[in-house]
Amino acid sequence: MSAALDIAPATPADVPLILGFIRELAEYEHLSDQVTATEDALRATLFGERPAAEVLIAHHDGVAAGFALYFQNYSTFLAKPGIYLEDLYVRPDQRGHGIGRALLAHIARLAVARGCGRFEWSVLDWNAPAIGFYRRLGAAPQDEWTIFRLSGDALKALASPN
Repeated sequence: MSAALDIAPATPADVPLILGFIRELAEYEHLSDQVTATEDALRATLFGERPAAEVLIAHHDGVAAGFALYFQNYSTFLAKPGIYLEDLYVRPDQRGHGIGRALLAHIARLAVARGCGRFEWSVLDWNAPAIGFYRRLGAAPQDEWTIFRLSGDALKALASPN
């Protein structure tokens, strides 16, 4: 890892960069068609009256190299908050400098400082490089759990009164 690595919380001025990172990540994950985020929506949800998530930006040798977006969750079994990492992305030309590890370590320190019982995330099952990286850090897959998601029409249908 270069000594010229800087990780700092994002500011509203970083919204265009954050959206760019999101689009790059979606392209890598073959999910570009699912990105409907806009700068205005990100500004409102990340820096508005009630921020829904936090973002870290990593700069390597003065270049925006990657980001991490995370939010608080909660474990009833532990009766403690946790941190859920929604997105971690390092630009391809910036990989191999320890940036991803540094972003994860930064969030891990926040989790410990905030008294969290867990730091969790999901990874696409085909992303072998990421899975190997996470295992080398000591992260354990939660194979006994299946993620369920309601979105779009199914979410609206469940939310509507019967």
